[in-house]
Amino acid sequence: MRHVGDEERRARLAVRHALASAARVATPEDAVRAMTVLHATEPATVYLSTWARCATVTPAEVDRSLYVDRTLVKQLAMRRTLFVFPLDLLPAVWPSASARVAGTERARMAKDAVAAGLADDGDAWLDEARAAVLALLAESPDGLPATEVRQAIPMIDVKVGPAGAVWSASRVLTHLGATGDIVRGTNAGGWHTSRPRWTRIERWLDAVPDPVASPADGYRELVRRWLQTFGPGTEADLVWWLGSTKAVVRAALLALDAEAVSLDGGGQGWLLPDDLAEPPDPGPWAALLPVLDPTIMGWKDRDFYLGPHREQLFDTRGNAGATAWVDGRAVGSWVQDEAGVVQLRLLEPVSTRAQDDLQAEADRLTAWLGGFRVGSVYSSPAMR
Repeated sequence: MRHVGDEERRARLAVRHALASAARVATPEDAVRAMTVLHATEPATVYLSTWARCATVTPAEVDRSLYVDRTLVKQLAMRRTLFVFPLDLLPAVWPSASARVAGTERARMAKDAVAAGLADDGDAWLDEARAAVLALLAESPDGLPATEVRQAIPMIDVKVGPAGAVWSASRVLTHLGATGDIVRGTNAGGWHTSRPRWTRIERWLDAVPDPVASPADGYRELVRRWLQTFGPGTEADLVWWLGSTKAVVRAALLALDAEAVSLDGGGQGWLLPDDLAEPPDPGPWAALLPVLDPTIMGWKDRDFYLGPHREQLFDTRGNAGATAWVDGRAVGSWVQDEAGVVQLRLLEPVSTRAQDDLQAEADRLTAWLGGFRVGSVYSSPAMR
């Protein structure tokens, strides 16, 4: 069995994730493909994750990919998380990870609708609500913000959920997004905010791709791309990332003829059968990544790049804060001062060369942000 040690895993990360300076890519599409998907829970993460991987890029270029060319699409998927997908991966995720999320959401909403006294049949209520939203958006070529959808459809202009805390309008839109019927279209806010105009998918895309034939086919493609980006990874990594089951992961690994490899610490990981060669030496590198960046969030077993810093770099809910990286390891965090200048917050000593490289990245990011201060609801202890 081939052995892949932590040092090799960090070298793979540098190149596959387009983080080493020589491995940076040219376009937002290239940055997303390098990572399979980008986290989009916080809108700014998409832009900052792209900045970290591109030789040069502007917010306007990311906007063009998302809202003009529409080669990148926001989609609710794995673990009920919002991601940015490359267009060609949507057919795989719709019947697999997104469908799983949609099924869970349907069950919860149907139960809550009955509990709130909206209907005796929660599934029928949701079907009627979905049809009403789709009919409304069919008459709105440019899409509508959630507030206007809610105001136009009285049956969903109610609060449903624990103690009536959640607008049913938002949950219906979320469900329609998970099933691939509607999409978060043009953003009415800046690049750091989320104010989408919800749009029917057939109005957003010139040609809506057909979903793959089965959930198994979809999961297989998701696992294949994950292994390209994050491999070697463990079965536990894949189960966590997909938000799925061991049976789904094992079936996909078998269908892909994935190769088992041994890892430092005695674990077993998996690689694609054509990806067993050792990676080139990426050389020394440094990177600054935003909150929830897919590099730090991509695995469940994170010791090979976190070392002793897990509790400092993640909040209590498992969300990663902003991180500073040296040669494949997260060594600290970064914040901005009142003037918007990026400041390093290191958790361990680093070499003079690494300190200089990190400072160069901090200066590059400060210049790119141009004094704008990026806010976040995810703040790790290291950031605080």
